[in-house]
Amino acid sequence: MRNYFFYTLILAFIISCSKEKNTTNDTSLSNIWNGPVKFFEKKDNTNQLVKANQDSITENVIISRGNSGGQIFNITKENEADKYKSPIGTEWAVGNLNQIDSLDFKDFRLAVKPQYIVGKKLVLHLIEQDIYLSVEFKSWSSGKKGGFSYERSTEE
Repeated sequence: MRNYFFYTLILAFIISCSKEKNTTNDTSLSNIWNGPVKFFEKKDNTNQLVKANQDSITENVIISRGNSGGQIFNITKENEADKYKSPIGTEWAVGNLNQIDSLDFKDFRLAVKPQYIVGKKLVLHLIEQDIYLSVEFKSWSSGKKGGFSYERSTEE
């Protein structure tokens, strides 16, 4: 009886390890925002707590950036940027909306290097609401100024 259990366990392990990983995303039920482009800018050395310096994409995702350097963050879920997780509730991929089923989504910092982000075509996934939108950064300030700007798609 012990041998039967052992072989069953080994067989289950082999089968689970041999399954191919699905590398495509099923976005057929997702909300894809491909409406008019909106420009957002947070100027250098401006307070990230002021609404004018925040991009309210949805009630759960509001993007800003602090003046102590670092990256963007979701002000609804965090008080400052975490280099490895921010913006919480989002994932990013380099590419276009028409490619979303094949893109590799990651945390912001793993998807891009912020200092080289200007001009890159990105897709932002708002995880909780399952919304995808296009983003293209137009500026990224260095030297602990906190400025950045981008264009993003909106809901139609």
